[in-house]
Amino acid sequence: MNSTMVIALAGMLGLALLGASGRRARARAHDLGDWTVGGRSFSTLTSWFLQAGEFFTTFSFLGFAGLAFSGGVAAVYALGYLALGLIPMYFLAPRFWKLGRDHGYVTQADFFTERFRSPLLGKVVAVVGAVFLLPYLQLQITGLGVIVQLATGSHSGAQLSMVLATALTAAFVLLAGIRGIARAAYAKDVLMVGALVLLLVAVPLGVSGGFGGLFSGIQHTRPELLTLRQDGLDATWFCCAMLISSIGTGFNTMPHLWPALLSARSGRALQKNYVWLPLYQIALAIPIVIGFAGALVLPRGTAPNDALLTMAGHALPGWLVGVVAVAAAGAAMVPSAAIVMGISSLVSHNLLPRGLGGRARLRANHATVLVAAGLALLLGLTRPDLLANLLLLTFGGLAQLAPATLAGLRAEVRLGAAPALLGIVTGVAVLGWLTFGGVDLGSVDAGLVALVPNIAVTWAAHLLLRQPAPLPDPAAEPATSRP
Repeated sequence: MNSTMVIALAGMLGLALLGASGRRARARAHDLGDWTVGGRSFSTLTSWFLQAGEFFTTFSFLGFAGLAFSGGVAAVYALGYLALGLIPMYFLAPRFWKLGRDHGYVTQADFFTERFRSPLLGKVVAVVGAVFLLPYLQLQITGLGVIVQLATGSHSGAQLSMVLATALTAAFVLLAGIRGIARAAYAKDVLMVGALVLLLVAVPLGVSGGFGGLFSGIQHTRPELLTLRQDGLDATWFCCAMLISSIGTGFNTMPHLWPALLSARSGRALQKNYVWLPLYQIALAIPIVIGFAGALVLPRGTAPNDALLTMAGHALPGWLVGVVAVAAAGAAMVPSAAIVMGISSLVSHNLLPRGLGGRARLRANHATVLVAAGLALLLGLTRPDLLANLLLLTFGGLAQLAPATLAGLRAEVRLGAAPALLGIVTGVAVLGWLTFGGVDLGSVDAGLVALVPNIAVTWAAHLLLRQPAPLPDPAAEPATSRP
């Protein structure tokens, strides 16, 4: 076992131990609400790291560099969508948080159950959320295997790392819940930013002309990377990708992001975060720069997702590559922990019978953690591409919750549960048909297209099903009103 592998495995173990140190006293150990939202007591700083830790995943390391390597400036959509999405959240998050505190929300599905007075709608939202989060969980685990394999050159080591990281993540989530995720997020974010800054300094030095010559080299040798005219990555794709991602962020449609929001001490603490979280976009620019550097140095046949760590291997000694691998592993483990918590809490809190006792519900929750993590690991090891198409549905599918979410924020919810349910089901069904039915939309995002019938059905059902105002009963009119 080489030094890079040793450093990577030791780093994963350290992150898990740090997460496990957040375990609460035994008195709170059987409280699902405390396990999921931490008593709604997290400070602004803790909420900052927790939310940032869930936003930035293995895709932040591998995906954006790979997109820049193969698609050029199309990758910069990532620099805008989060900032745009956090604008509505600055105004909406305090409302989400207050409703959660007043009504005891633990999950996203609780919001739909309470606001629309419909347990059925809450269950449907729970199913939609759990199903669409599973491929996102598999992405993190599979991405971690790619990271370790590229860093160490060992396929068997990559599989070992996937198994170990999944087991460690499940263990600290079971032990410490959201407090464990928050503690691991502190270390993960520091490591991630440090590794990216290291790469920003080291990688351009290996390019002729250094950092200053990088983009002039691109302009002369790969000018197509500086345009939005490539097949599948044109201006339409760019705008659609930014818009669908902004909708998902701006209306809080991702179930695994709800515990981080609900755990904050106050709505004001969340607003402070949404002012400063866009600074993380600066960190996201670094993998994009590395991807451009790879486009100059690496052979064109290189797999796009291999670009960042391949460049790291060329620019850094083995032990520093190990440090980068630890940071990238953290970018997989912390979001994986949040995702598995999102799935398990939806299942145990919203899909199981209400009469189930607290301890039994928590045991069911912990069993779901193990099942979800185990299933994602099994698929990652045996069929890494099995959920590739479903992954494309994750963001577009969860965006179908946006219209009903917005309607539910009103002080008096006028949209009925039935129209909301019909709209969500229609949007998800149309999205599935567009994705798996062979419909060619060009560069247009299927999730955006599916939102159109979603909204149309919701509005039509609202008009058809709303109760008309009762007509006055002439027999009940007072005698003085008669001639």
